[in-house]
Amino acid sequence: MKLKICGMKYPENILEVGALLPDYMGFIFWEKSARYFNGTIPELIKTIKKVGVFVNQSLEEILEKVVKHNLQAVQLHGNESVEFVSELKKQLSKKIEIIKVFSADENFDFEIIKPFEPFCDYFLFDTKGKLPGGNGTTFDWSILKKYNSKKPFFLSGGIGMKELKAIEEISKSSLPIYAVDVNSKFEIEPGLKNRNLFSNFKRKFDVANF
Repeated sequence: MKLKICGMKYPENILEVGALLPDYMGFIFWEKSARYFNGTIPELIKTIKKVGVFVNQSLEEILEKVVKHNLQAVQLHGNESVEFVSELKKQLSKKIEIIKVFSADENFDFEIIKPFEPFCDYFLFDTKGKLPGGNGTTFDWSILKKYNSKKPFFLSGGIGMKELKAIEEISKSSLPIYAVDVNSKFEIEPGLKNRNLFSNFKRKFDVANF
């Protein structure tokens, strides 16, 4: 199972956390976010995939950021349509991954994700809340039993140290969980991550060998 840390903002902190070798590192390019990234991403170890996070933004803006920051993945965190994702896939290099996010609660209908399957590399399930992401709470993971797709997905939403045991349990199921996505539970303030706390989490995550 892969590990993604999202909402990175400050260059020195990016390098500190990058030294711990997460598989993915996310940068939010949505201006209304407290974790909005508007700088230059420092050079990271090449095994770390840089993810651009977008919320209902134009194709032009996404493509511009992909080129500017040499992104390896695009995460769509808004209400993007199937048609939009299809067109984005056509215009992106085949090497660039597309991650489509869905905000989940107990009433989530997994049927709505099916039309997106041909155009996404991964789905990501986050907690439904006031904000598109970074709400700091988990959703009821038992609803994932209704997941009826073979498409691998990222698990997100308020994941911290206390959730490791539950992640271990869910990893034993037949669900195609590809990665765990962490953010707010490892912050000193929005966008600034606690390196030591994340280091401790990653060490236990790696030992668990999901």
